[in-house]
This record gives sequence, C-alpha cells and structure tokens, in this order.
Amino acid sequence: MSMHFITTRRGFMYGSMAAALLPAACGGSPKVEAWRDRTCGCCGGWIEHLRAEGFEVDDKVVDAVGPHRQALGTPPDLMSCHAGKVGRYALEGHVPAAAIRRLLNERPDGVAGLSVPAMPVGVPGMEVPGSEPSTYDVVAFGHDGAWRPWMRFRGLEVA
Repeated sequence: MSMHFITTRRGFMYGSMAAALLPAACGGSPKVEAWRDRTCGCCGGWIEHLRAEGFEVDDKVVDAVGPHRQALGTPPDLMSCHAGKVGRYALEGHVPAAAIRRLLNERPDGVAGLSVPAMPVGVPGMEVPGSEPSTYDVVAFGHDGAWRPWMRFRGLEVA
C-alpha cells in the first residue's frame, strides 16, 4: 500500500466525518436555555414565542432566577422577568426572536447579552388584548455592565 493511498484515504475519512457534522454545527435550531419562576405566566408566553420562531428551548422552572442571572453576568439595572442563554450570550426578559437572530448572525465584539428591561405591553408573552403594544428598546450589554440600544420594536415588529 502506498503512502499516497493512506493519506488520501485518511483525508477522505476525516472530510466525510466533518461533512456529516457540518449541519449540526452550522444549522439547525438555535438552542435557548431559559430559567423562570414557577408562578410566572408571561415567561411561558416568551418561551412559546421562541419555539414558534424555530428556537429549541430548554425551559427550566426554578425557585430562584437570581443565581442564574448572576452567573450570566446580567447587569442589575437591566433585569426583568426571566433569564436565558443562547450560545455564549445572556438573555434577560422578553427579548424577541428577531433580536436574538440578529445577535447570532452578527456576533458583535463586546456584547455579552441582550435585555428588554421591565415588561412593556406587547413584548412576547406580554400581549394584552385590546391594548396597543408599546414601543421599546432591546439593549445590548457588555461584560463591564455598559449597555447600548440594539433594536427598537413596537410589539413584535421592528420599529
């Protein structure tokens, strides 16, 4: 057996393995881990919004969300209702799927996560029949706690 055959065969084998793993690494549904209090109804609405938008959600009902927020590095002034994580990014509150997709596509330097501070009417999970949705900002925050506007929405629509 020649060395060329072994190298070619080995290269083919590794190339085939990489091709088989490529869809899992590059495609598929983004996975979100979510931590929420068992008594909160609006958090379930946010989780359903993400699932309807094609995200896979690991819904973790916990007694206290605080320790998860602390582990994710969410700044105290941006806290809301529930915590989440997608890839290396923290999520806080009712962040719309469109904002999460943009984050995953752009992967901006210095951004540790996204938050929708407070609970505006019309965010995913906080829809109120008969009420006009609020205009609100999704903010991007860094590991240093500094934040900046990321996207503006009116309900689920980009404003």
